[in-house]
Amino acid sequence: MAKTSQINRNAKRERMVAQYAARRKALKAQTENMSLPPEERFAAHLKLAKLPRNSSKTRIHHRCEMTGRSKGYYRKTKLSRITLRELGNWGQIPGMTKASW
Repeated sequence: MAKTSQINRNAKRERMVAQYAARRKALKAQTENMSLPPEERFAAHLKLAKLPRNSSKTRIHHRCEMTGRSKGYYRKTKLSRITLRELGNWGQIPGMTKASW
């Protein structure tokens, strides 16, 4: 089980990303719009830099839904490799069986 503080910190980042998504998208569009004068694009860059760092989507770390483990994460199931194996062995995941030969 991951530290509760790490899980909470990641949840806070997810909330901040949702909160600032529209503002960040509008500023990014201004910075990439080549029809605007360079001064306006530069001003948009500065406003984008003043936004909180944790409002960026790249700051979010994938974590296992059950344990909060950050490493060995499978995006398709949103579980870590360890949890996926345990649930597969118990028959909790449809279509997944333990290999034996």
